[in-house]
Amino acid sequence: MICTLCVHHCDLEEGQTGLCRARGCRNGAIIPLNYGQITSLSLDPIEKKPLRRFHPGSLILSVGSFGCNLHCPFCQNHEISMAGMGTIRTLEMTPEQLVSKAAELRPQGNIGVAYTYNEPLVGYEYVRDCATLIHQQGMVNIMVTNGTIEERPWRALLPYIDAANIDLKGFTSTWYRRLGGDLETVKRAIILAAEQCHVEVTTLLIPGKNDRVEEIRALAQWLQGVDKTIPLHLSRFFPRYQMTNWPSTPVEQVYRLAREASAYLTYVYTGNC
Repeated sequence: MICTLCVHHCDLEEGQTGLCRARGCRNGAIIPLNYGQITSLSLDPIEKKPLRRFHPGSLILSVGSFGCNLHCPFCQNHEISMAGMGTIRTLEMTPEQLVSKAAELRPQGNIGVAYTYNEPLVGYEYVRDCATLIHQQGMVNIMVTNGTIEERPWRALLPYIDAANIDLKGFTSTWYRRLGGDLETVKRAIILAAEQCHVEVTTLLIPGKNDRVEEIRALAQWLQGVDKTIPLHLSRFFPRYQMTNWPSTPVEQVYRLAREASAYLTYVYTGNC
């Protein structure tokens, strides 16, 4: 069986699990092994997603599972994104239970559900089922994703997504190959999302890897061509996961690159500074 959700197209025999550690071949079908398996659940300010221009000042119930279809050595949530079934403690929660929890939190200011923390799209079916129910409740769905998904499933999901923050991890194909991804796939995900919902983009600046002025300028120019009002978040890197010996991004470099991007985009924000 071949998983057709993302660019890896994992070819799996019975009992095998895909590169993402969250999807596998069971009983002759590709299924999400992390369906309803929750590792993180928190009522967060929407600005933490980060979303700065979508219902500012509101709260959102944020939910995560395990697994990811990239292998970024700088992952900020590697404890769950790099985990697989049986390697991390989870709480089982059906879509109905999650939506009920979201509705219960309305009096506290909750406006819906954000699918985040790990890569939510590797649990595509759970997100789809929850998102459908959330809309029936008149609440919103927020997707925080690396954008590594094939066009057909992404198009099918987008009508249920009200806002998305998509990681654009750099702007060279070489860098994306090192992370196990594909730049053009992520660019397509941003373009398609921008046609249907509110979109913001985040780039984590890794010193010496993706923080050249020329690269950020090219990124900003491309994003301007999609929609110059799409907010761009340039975030400071802190040593994590397999890059604990790598230096943090200098604050002055973050601000310098933000000024460069601001020549092309209406909204540029700095993070972790």
